[in-house]
Amino acid sequence: MSTSSQSPTSLDPALERDAYDAFLEAYPTYTTTAAIDEVRATEFQRLEDQHLVYLDYTGGGLYPASLITDHAAFLTTHVLGNPHSVNPASALSGSLIERCRAHILTFFNASPDEYAVVFTANASHALKLVGEAYPFEPGDQLLLTFDNHNSVNGIREFDRAHGARTTYVPVTPPDLRVDGARLERLLDELPDRETAGGHHLFAYPAQSNFSGVQHPLEWIALAQARGWDVLLDAAAFVPTNRLDLSRVHPDYVALSFYKMFGHPTGVGCLIAKREALEKLHRPWFSGGTITVASVQGDRHFLADGAAAFEDGTLDYSNIPAVDAGLSFLETVGLDLIHERVRCLTGWLLDTLESLRHGDGAPLVTVFGPLTTERRGATIAFSMHDAAGSVLSHTALETSAAESGIALRTGCFCNPGAGEVALGLSPGELDRCLAASGARMTKDDFGQCLDGGESPGAVRVSLGLASTFADVHTFVLFLRRFLR
Repeated sequence: MSTSSQSPTSLDPALERDAYDAFLEAYPTYTTTAAIDEVRATEFQRLEDQHLVYLDYTGGGLYPASLITDHAAFLTTHVLGNPHSVNPASALSGSLIERCRAHILTFFNASPDEYAVVFTANASHALKLVGEAYPFEPGDQLLLTFDNHNSVNGIREFDRAHGARTTYVPVTPPDLRVDGARLERLLDELPDRETAGGHHLFAYPAQSNFSGVQHPLEWIALAQARGWDVLLDAAAFVPTNRLDLSRVHPDYVALSFYKMFGHPTGVGCLIAKREALEKLHRPWFSGGTITVASVQGDRHFLADGAAAFEDGTLDYSNIPAVDAGLSFLETVGLDLIHERVRCLTGWLLDTLESLRHGDGAPLVTVFGPLTTERRGATIAFSMHDAAGSVLSHTALETSAAESGIALRTGCFCNPGAGEVALGLSPGELDRCLAASGARMTKDDFGQCLDGGESPGAVRVSLGLASTFADVHTFVLFLRRFLR
């Protein structure tokens, strides 16, 4: 894949100003988010210093500089200890953990009487806690949308091990949305609706990490009214959208804090209804999760509530940074961040659609909605040459990296959405996977399907520190591929 060697960050100021003026004419509310420009200048100056255009917020958020310096100062001036004690260092850690729990509930407007916070390593860990402990039995059902992250798809291994059934509801191209009527029919098709004690779990992403589609939060009450528990994967949604748990009441919510504000990368949480936690049956116990355990007596007694799910010692040195990160987002304003990325996403979608080769053939095919209605700031697409052939997504990623642009390619741990978007048929996949043997690499997968690289897309995503200059620079980079 050859392009000119011109750096995309070498912009003509006059051309950029003309593009910015046209952008403001199309998205005038962007000016109401001007306060974020100061945040970008003070907290994320390293992006300018390194001439880096960061477009991978769905992969990981960026931490503000003050969060790191303030947290470092806190650690060097306080003594923290393992919270499973009453000594002064441990007591301080324990109080900071509980303060952070309360802050998380406040941030998501969740009643402490209804919800509890379980600290985890990340969203995947939170999802695993639910999957391994959900009381699946024969006759129960797990319902998933096609566009779940693999950390949700993996729950099917737990339900199958207990004799339950997994059902998928497809997404439909080109927007990659779920047919709401079809979903309702599946929600109505519980095999044992009249049998007391049946356990059925519906899991879906509030926002797809592949297509950016935002599925209706109204599905939560819809499913619960039909006897389902609901697991909401909110990892891609909450960095730029408000999740109000006083208005919607999922049974379980999984998220990672590094997606929201970059640091720490090892702390996530499961926000769960207290009654939903009591429904779970943990398959083991560990330090920190029990009140009493006996070797000779061969018995154990789990702790109540969140403590029963927090294996071992919590990351007590980093949990205070979560508290500070939430305060940072509150100071900036989540609604302000949402409006900024909405405007930038809208302009970028409009512009991608306008990129045409000399013969009028499109440069880009977007996988997902082409407007900002019910979609987030994550855009997946493929690129084509003038003859319509798909350009290598891995080669594009390399070219972008050489130009100082951070983006992501592949299927983003979201095989269902990727298979539909890329037009992979069930028969084609069955043939390939059946011939794989015990193990298969990405290269094997690519060779099996089409004799080339593993299928995938290009993904860019926007977030807290994104600016018009970022998306404009990216468009200039893409223009190099026009013929």
